Amino acid sequence: MPGDRGAATVEAAVAVAALVLVLGLALTGLRAAADQIRCVDAAREVARLLARGDLGGSAEAFSKIAPSGAALTVRREGDSVSVEVTVAALGHLLPGLRLRGSAFALLEPGVGDSAPGP
Repeated sequence: MPGDRGAATVEAAVAVAALVLVLGLALTGLRAAADQIRCVDAAREVARLLARGDLGGSAEAFSKIAPSGAALTVRREGDSVSVEVTVAALGHLLPGLRLRGSAFALLEPGVGDSAPGP
């Protein structure tokens, strides 16, 4: 039919555009999942090092493990420490979506005591 000329080209263009969109969404999701895992790993490692009393190591671990632009919140309550690492998803490309990882650890004996050890 004369009116169908070029229909296959248009369908192929739409299919390729849809495929590129799906691939982009999949890659975005994988990147967000990787950043979420990095937040959890950073929180866990910082909590572990703070529980051991290693302040310098915890700062270094946070800078190496956490995604860029991440914020660290540390709360010490009695003989425990809780850590939260948050970051904007994909560097603010997904507005309103923040990724978060948290961890909790008990301080080892002698860590943070005001009295000197023996």
